[in-house]
Amino acid sequence: MNKDYNILNIAKKTIQIESEAIAGLKDLLTVDFEKAVEAILNSKGRVIVTGIGKSANIATKIVATFNSTGTPAIFMHAADAIHGDLGNIQKDDVLLFISKSGNTPEIKVLVPLVKNYGNKIIAISGNNDSYLSKNADFSINSYVKEEACPNNLAPTSSTTAQLVLGDALAVALLQLRDFSTDDFAKYHPGGALGKKLYMRVADIMRENDKPIVQPYANIKDVIVEISSKRLGTTAVVDGETIIGIITDGDLRRMLETNHSFEELSAKDIMSKNPKTIVEDALAIDALHTMENNNITQLLVVVDNKYVGVIHLHDILKEGII
Repeated sequence: MNKDYNILNIAKKTIQIESEAIAGLKDLLTVDFEKAVEAILNSKGRVIVTGIGKSANIATKIVATFNSTGTPAIFMHAADAIHGDLGNIQKDDVLLFISKSGNTPEIKVLVPLVKNYGNKIIAISGNNDSYLSKNADFSINSYVKEEACPNNLAPTSSTTAQLVLGDALAVALLQLRDFSTDDFAKYHPGGALGKKLYMRVADIMRENDKPIVQPYANIKDVIVEISSKRLGTTAVVDGETIIGIITDGDLRRMLETNHSFEELSAKDIMSKNPKTIVEDALAIDALHTMENNNITQLLVVVDNKYVGVIHLHDILKEGII
């Protein structure tokens, strides 16, 4: 290993070269990009994304982004396509070819076959004079001045540019489709991301461990209720109306300021106007309310009726952060 190299400087230079390559793409966009988006938007089929080598790897990521944002897509390897996988192509599909050179043998075989089928072809190529670009219906230029590789050989800046243009297509399409957070949740039901988008307070609140005391309950009963329900809090309810909340902190402050609490009741130490949240609110909204008010629990209500408690630990346990 050559110890004369500064590893951090190498990393910084790589990032600088690739960031400049991405920034330059803005000036290369033409009306063909708009037409490509419209062709996909108006198509009744899927987007079939194809490429070879490192471009094929980028193609699989673009397919994943399309599918997760409401544009049906599949990946077809350019080499496999000419050995049987052409059967994947349906008459309403749009083909997205990704290639740095646009002149690989597989591309030159595949493009005429697709054109014979009558499918629209979108090209993302780093060579506007290539066979692919000249024969595509819509050509998107992914030219980069140099690769981040010091030998200007390993696909680095060029594949980053391809990925960014794929993202640009996907984002344009999702906005034109009015793709909402609710739509996003349908495609991302798993993991912390999905839970942020669909999990509601009712799904994780402590309904069966609902701590509750009356306004004139003595302090011993308050302590027993808080301890038995293990939520660090209890609601103070008059009839069906929440009039306050008592937390562990309220009990500590009471002990600090009172030598005797035999004459005290729940209403004497409660905090009035406690923060509440409706049970059909998103759990992530409950988390934000807790963070903004520096509290660890919220009383849950339905039609202003107390139905349970949601605790910060319940939310964090679900991986919602």
